[in-house]
Amino acid sequence: MKRRTLLQAPLALTPLAAWADLPKVDNLADALRWLDRVAAAKGARTTGAWPLPAVLEHLAQSIEMSLDGYPQPRSALFQNTLGAAAFAVFHWRGRMSHGLDEPIPGAPPLALPGDLTASVARLRSAIARFDGHSGALAPHFAYGRLDKAQYARAHAFHIANHQDEIVLPA
Repeated sequence: MKRRTLLQAPLALTPLAAWADLPKVDNLADALRWLDRVAAAKGARTTGAWPLPAVLEHLAQSIEMSLDGYPQPRSALFQNTLGAAAFAVFHWRGRMSHGLDEPIPGAPPLALPGDLTASVARLRSAIARFDGHSGALAPHFAYGRLDKAQYARAHAFHIANHQDEIVLPA
């Protein structure tokens, strides 16, 4: 019995290996190309709790709040300890993972079910606004102060994490 378990172990680990791959979206330019595919796909959907337009709206909120401020930031102690450590781990791993149905603390409620065209446009606009921004950025509600390159990476990680629940037809 032990030998059989040992021989089957690589098969059981295969889904974990796929999950450990680098994100499909690696930067915000990739995110825009992916967003083009989402907009053009007929039948794109999510496997998660939120409909696709709500996911895209959530992603846009995150980018917008990096420019305008987060409504309910964690304490400075949290940001400078656990939050900073979490971002360091995500950066080291090259990807993030978080509850995909957790709204940003204090963010306006997501439109459910939402309008896909409007959500695509909002996310595209948020990315363009972030790319063109040269001023100070708001501290992340959990990670604290990030420079523009770190924020761009965090946004790409966030989009890639939500990509895991978005299905585009072939």
